[in-house]
Amino acid sequence: MNANTPVRVLVVDDQKVVRDGLAMMLGLLDGIEVVGVAVDGADAVRQVQDVDPDVVLMDLNMPTVDGVEATRQLAARGARARVVVLTTYADDQWVFGALQAGARGFLTKDAGADEIRTAVLSVAAGDAQLDPSVQRRLLEALAAGAHVGIQSATPEPIDDGLTARELDVLTEIARGLSNTEIAQRLYVSEATVKTHVNHLLAKTGCRDRAALVAYAYRTGRVPHD
Repeated sequence: MNANTPVRVLVVDDQKVVRDGLAMMLGLLDGIEVVGVAVDGADAVRQVQDVDPDVVLMDLNMPTVDGVEATRQLAARGARARVVVLTTYADDQWVFGALQAGARGFLTKDAGADEIRTAVLSVAAGDAQLDPSVQRRLLEALAAGAHVGIQSATPEPIDDGLTARELDVLTEIARGLSNTEIAQRLYVSEATVKTHVNHLLAKTGCRDRAALVAYAYRTGRVPHD
């Protein structure tokens, strides 16, 4: 995506006041263009085909088709759009369901405009963006051996060809650190960290940062506490 081209966003929420408010707020943010609003998951799937957004800002608990199922349908259809969940429903069932369905970001509705903008732009650029509380619960569930679709309770060590430095980066990702924090911790540039992350995604077959966290625990790369 061209750096000068705004990220095209479709807003999905069944409550009109929330939907319109988000659309208005996003429309005021630099680098973002709202290309449509949808009233539920079914409407979102239809509109993605019509307006081809870069990012779908998706509510979860909606009538007809909820946000998890809509995200699953978009992934199954090979939609280009990436999903950022923005919801009041942050319990584990919704969190894990949305991530398993293919969501690349997860925020609660108390997130500020800057947080939402960062998540939208990051996900559009190919990264994942999880609310800190969401990432913490994901880590806790994995450490406890919970099954969340992409993780098994017993580590499955494999020869994935990761270098020592890539393992260092994977370990820090599993601890919940951002690229900036990892760069500071390992005394390298943020660009170097991003390169390592891309190599990790390619070598492990993971689609995003959340999947890398699960991979680290599943394979025993990061031991359970």
